[in-house]
This record gives sequence, C-alpha cells and structure tokens, in this order.
Amino acid sequence: MPTYEYRCPNGHLFEVFKSITAPAPDVCPVCGEGPVEVVLHPVAVHFKGSGFYSTDYGRGNRRKADASKDGDSSSSGDAGKKETSTEKKAAEA
Repeated sequence: MPTYEYRCPNGHLFEVFKSITAPAPDVCPVCGEGPVEVVLHPVAVHFKGSGFYSTDYGRGNRRKADASKDGDSSSSGDAGKKETSTEKKAAEA
C-alpha cells in the first residue's frame, strides 16, 4: 500500500498507509483541525540510455567542423615546429 503524507492547517505532518481508492482523511489526527492537504515531494529522475549527453546525439555537424578547425591549427603548429628546428640548425652553424 502507498504511503501518503498530509499537512493540517496548524502545520502538523502525518502519514497514512491507505489504498489508492480509500478516501483521504478529513481532519488531523493530532489536533482535529481540517481540511488537510496532501504533501507532494519531488521524485528522482535518472536519464538512462543514449541521447542525454552532449557527446551522444545531435553533434554530427559540429564534430566535422571542429575536426577541420583542429586540422588547421595542428598544421600551423607543425609549421611553427619546422621553423624553430630550422632556426636551431642555423644558430648551431
């Protein structure tokens, strides 16, 4: 059976074990005040499966664009390395 939590107008909290079809309590069992209201709590959500992370889905076009940008920067980095090695050889001679 599910557990339901209720709050009375005076602020008392109490739990009731009842079936879904059973009627809700009308008054607080502590002070006798009514009407009582149901207290709702947030539930935990766990995202499982693909499509929930930035690396999973929908980045096909970005990956190609990022790869071309990385390719350009790495080629310029290689050119810089070649220049420095040439400069070193010239300095040694």
